[in-house]
Amino acid sequence: MRNPVPRVAAIHDMSGFGRTSLTVAIPILSCMGIQVCPIPTAVLSTHTVEFTDYTLCDLTGELGGILAHWERLGLHFDGVYSGFMASPEQMDSVARCIRTCLAPGGLAVVDPVLGDNGVLDPTMTPEMVEKMRWLISCADIITPNITEACLLTGRSFNPCPTLHETKEMLRELCGFGVRFAVITGFSEKGQLGAVGCFDGAFTECLTPKKDVACSGTGDVFASALLGAVLRGADYPQALEIATKFTYAAVEYTAAASDRRFYGIHFQPVLGEYIRMLERVEKGRSDG
Repeated sequence: MRNPVPRVAAIHDMSGFGRTSLTVAIPILSCMGIQVCPIPTAVLSTHTVEFTDYTLCDLTGELGGILAHWERLGLHFDGVYSGFMASPEQMDSVARCIRTCLAPGGLAVVDPVLGDNGVLDPTMTPEMVEKMRWLISCADIITPNITEACLLTGRSFNPCPTLHETKEMLRELCGFGVRFAVITGFSEKGQLGAVGCFDGAFTECLTPKKDVACSGTGDVFASALLGAVLRGADYPQALEIATKFTYAAVEYTAAASDRRFYGIHFQPVLGEYIRMLERVEKGRSDG
């Protein structure tokens, strides 16, 4: 039986400073009326992209106990949504959560956090990449960036793959058993966005490219995508909403004085995200 209030198990790290991971997923999904139930994979003092000398408390040992308690309670979730993993063993816990706690008809979403700009995240290893290839086979939806898509498909890094090359990678990713694969960070003719593949059909949404790089854009996109699907948007609609919302947040961040280190400013544009979902819901009810 589906939950009267949609419920998502969010298995991500908690970064104390910097708008990433759970501090992004919780407010974005919550504003859609979705109950977010976090399982922190690690607690960090800051995110790992722009900051150095951060602290990291690995919570691998806690995940099994949390899941065992949830299983005893008979809890089920409309979505299981994973992000940053602190160890290969944590991916086993994500798969377990999908297997035992995902409600019938629910969605398993894996954001395969491995790296960006052709570089592995400092906490990642080749073993983690190999394990992530296994984990995405358990997912309905995945949202890698260009770097992560190259790593998962075993390709050499190409910062600007053509649309044809991007579609080839998407086909390979869907070959893992993924229902809807999305590659973010695709650029073409001065535009930037995402390309998705569902059932052999491709969808793309591009927005103007802003001259700003900020942490948390992938978390914003994946959270917005999941929220849109759980609220009834189809996959092409959800991809467009997530892309346009992420662009609105990047555009706002580009004008902020702290844009480099402190992550993406998504909170001021949450209203735009809500309005986009309301238009989809209105169109569905009118139709």
